[in-house]
Amino acid sequence: MILPLLAGAAIGLGLAILVRVFAKPLPGVAATLGRLDRSRPTRRALTGSAAQREDRLDRVRESVGGRLEAEMTARGWTLGRVRADLDVMNRSMTTHLGTKALLALAAFVWFPAAFVLLGYASNVGVPLVVAVVAGVAGFLVPDLALRREAELRRRDFRHVVGAFLDLVGMNLAGGRGLPEALLAASSFGDHWAMVRLRQALSNARIMGLTPWESIARLGRDLGVDELRDLASALALAGDEGARIRSSLMSRAESMRRKELVDVEGAAGESSQSMLMAQLLMCIAFLVFLAYPAVSGLT
Repeated sequence: MILPLLAGAAIGLGLAILVRVFAKPLPGVAATLGRLDRSRPTRRALTGSAAQREDRLDRVRESVGGRLEAEMTARGWTLGRVRADLDVMNRSMTTHLGTKALLALAAFVWFPAAFVLLGYASNVGVPLVVAVVAGVAGFLVPDLALRREAELRRRDFRHVVGAFLDLVGMNLAGGRGLPEALLAASSFGDHWAMVRLRQALSNARIMGLTPWESIARLGRDLGVDELRDLASALALAGDEGARIRSSLMSRAESMRRKELVDVEGAAGESSQSMLMAQLLMCIAFLVFLAYPAVSGLT
């Protein structure tokens, strides 16, 4: 009874998804402009058959991802956490959605086919359940990988922010004002985090925003809370004339201390994992030694 119930649930879920897709609301102006912008043709240099296949796969992925993104925009689905992770990794939502859809389709087709070819399927229900589970897993795997990579990249960004605050404090000690000190500190180095800070501060001058407003916006886009806290402290200094140099230096010191604690915690977890692996190896060796005697007694 379990397999027919699962098959019926899968069919009902598919029908609900089809109804939800075809009963779409009227797209807004932003969705229409985004679709027109994505439909512009782009030229790429093709070298050989491998490059042609890769270009064809990219076109299919961009096409599928563009349609999915248009549907999401028309329905008002923002996916703020995923967008923040993609912004940290400097990837587009179109490419990410296309990858999710193609990977889910490949898993939906390949796993049940392999299941049938290996002879493990006694009826139709088993490959169907395997296909549904594999498709859902293939659709969710890119999100999990993106979240893990984005967290590592945010940790790298926090490390650069600590060095950036030290540079700002040094420029303030040299007699520069706060906006000039921020822009001068962001000019050191070509690390991607420093480049993002420099771009944010340069865009603030073009758009007529204060540097701390631009830093706060960058913190919201990247999902880095330290940037938003820094923007609040800089806004207090710019509006009320607070002494900011000592505050920035202490904030940089606290960020380095927090990073050191995180590194020590990760090292402790690795040590515990190594101890657990050694314990399992010892247990397996004892079982290997005791098995002949126990087998002889039984």
